Amino acid sequence: MTSKVSVIKDDITKMMVDAIVNAANSSLLGGGGVDGAIHRAGGPQILEECRKIRNRQGGCATGEAVITTGGRLLARHVIHTVGPVWQGGGHGEDELLAKAYRNSLALAVAHECRTVAFPNISTGVYGFPLDRAARLVHATVSRYLDEHAGAFDALYFVCFDEENYRLYMRLWADVEL
Repeated sequence: MTSKVSVIKDDITKMMVDAIVNAANSSLLGGGGVDGAIHRAGGPQILEECRKIRNRQGGCATGEAVITTGGRLLARHVIHTVGPVWQGGGHGEDELLAKAYRNSLALAVAHECRTVAFPNISTGVYGFPLDRAARLVHATVSRYLDEHAGAFDALYFVCFDEENYRLYMRLWADVEL
């Protein structure tokens, strides 16, 4: 069985999928950008679950991922992952971003999430270069899907801005893996 990969330009909080991935910060307590939008749309239940995770393990390290309910979102779950802050490329940023995607995919599989929507992790205020991130995500996710054939029905890359949308469309263009 193959997985369909689609690129769309939309608001990730409106996605009707098993899980949406949140570009979270390590505190898990909400923030700006995608993180803030997901917390606002999902309501207090997500924040309460994030607080419990934080109390249990002290937050979420860069490259790691945790899962909560979707709260008031259409999605059943939110997978919170922390991408790296860009520091020029010499501080393991590529591997940390790849790890954030791999851990999010693994958590989705563990929770039987067959449809998953991803934002563009680390490319906003964290400053990861857009083209570099897009190529790295394409390689990482393609490899994961090759190694875990049939794990997903559909993956969506939900781009908020036109530049990311064009980059991802060039790389994915609704392919099946």
